[in-house]
Amino acid sequence: MNLSLNKQMEGKIAMQCKNTGNHTPDWIFILWMGGTALVSYSLVYALRKPFTAAEFKGLMVAGMDYKIVVSIIQLIGYVCAKLFGIKFISELKPQNRLRFIIGSAALSEASLLAFGLLPIPYNIIALFFNGLSLGCMWGVIFSFLEGRRTTDILASIMGVSMALSSGVAKSMALYTLNQLHVSEFWMPALVGALAFPLLCFMGWMMTKFPCPTATDIAARSVRVTLNGQQRWKLFKQYMPLLLLLFAANLILTVQRDIKEDFIVCIIDVSTISSWLFAKLDAIATLVLLGTFALLAFCGNHLKVLCILLGLSTASMGILALLGTEQIQVSTALWLFLQTLCIDIAYLGFQTIFFERFIACFKVKGNVGFFIITIDFIGYVGTLALLLFKELKASDMDWAVFYNEMSVFVGVTCCIAFVVSIIYMVQSNQMDDARKKMSGTNNYNDLLTLNPKI
Repeated sequence: MNLSLNKQMEGKIAMQCKNTGNHTPDWIFILWMGGTALVSYSLVYALRKPFTAAEFKGLMVAGMDYKIVVSIIQLIGYVCAKLFGIKFISELKPQNRLRFIIGSAALSEASLLAFGLLPIPYNIIALFFNGLSLGCMWGVIFSFLEGRRTTDILASIMGVSMALSSGVAKSMALYTLNQLHVSEFWMPALVGALAFPLLCFMGWMMTKFPCPTATDIAARSVRVTLNGQQRWKLFKQYMPLLLLLFAANLILTVQRDIKEDFIVCIIDVSTISSWLFAKLDAIATLVLLGTFALLAFCGNHLKVLCILLGLSTASMGILALLGTEQIQVSTALWLFLQTLCIDIAYLGFQTIFFERFIACFKVKGNVGFFIITIDFIGYVGTLALLLFKELKASDMDWAVFYNEMSVFVGVTCCIAFVVSIIYMVQSNQMDDARKKMSGTNNYNDLLTLNPKI
């Protein structure tokens, strides 16, 4: 029954979209759609991440460091959004996307205003709603891009916004603090006030994107919603691979979040320019964009998946080396390599990997389900680590803690990615063998029915 419905849906979508964009060059769509998605998620970062540039020195809540508590509270909201999003993003209909974007942006800015207005420590509750409002935004924005021949390039452009916008958000926040002399409590609201109307406008722009054409559908596949039973069936079908990748993404997300939220505690930011983060992240962004965009020219989905995991393995090996005392580099080079190595692996899974995975193995579903699931698992890990660090190892030096974690994450991810490559290659070979066997059996059946063939 479900197979029949999926076939009907594919046919309906193909008929609706077969004439879309036939007279407009692909590069125009790529610049328009990719640029809009990049700016959109950069604005999400401006609503979520500016507070990480503040140190809140000397402030304590219930015996815990104030910034740790703020980060934990926001992360709890973010994790809750990811949990709800596993169902919500998998089932979200296209006509409801803009409404969700505007509502989420409005709630996030209102929470930042409350953070500035409410007295300490009650203002930390406001950031729970900030995290809750923004936890599903990546999946919603990505849903405008998936299922196209150009999705690799579009996703790459959107994905590198994480690297670019993180540095820009920190630099904007530091400029607001240091040059405009805005307090640490009102700085997030000021940065967010600039982002809010622009994000709403970008959301409206994305509703004007053309839908996938018949050629797109033939090259990839129709993306369909998934109910609870279908999600569980999909997970069981690819359980060994997904468990490996989910586990690797868990510790990778933890590593990235610790770097993003506590970099001012890991290195001495007083010795570097406020805009160094933006400059280094911009360079890393160009490298990542070029690398991912090149993969769009490869039509072999399995090869792209293996290349992505190979690059991720190499980057995790470098990350492990950076965590040892044997490698001594300048602060600027260390920051650049950290961003590049972590984001090659992290953004690969957030953008291209599951898009190609669906196309390679002809999965009936959507990228949003995979991304929101790995995000939920990863941020649960970040939350658990922050609680452990503060409650059981509060005296540990941040730099030592981060470097030791780099070695563990790097080595573990290398092993997981190599095993994943082996699993996918073997699965693909088994699928090909089954197809050949099925074709042979069908031919033999025809010979039996009609010996003249």
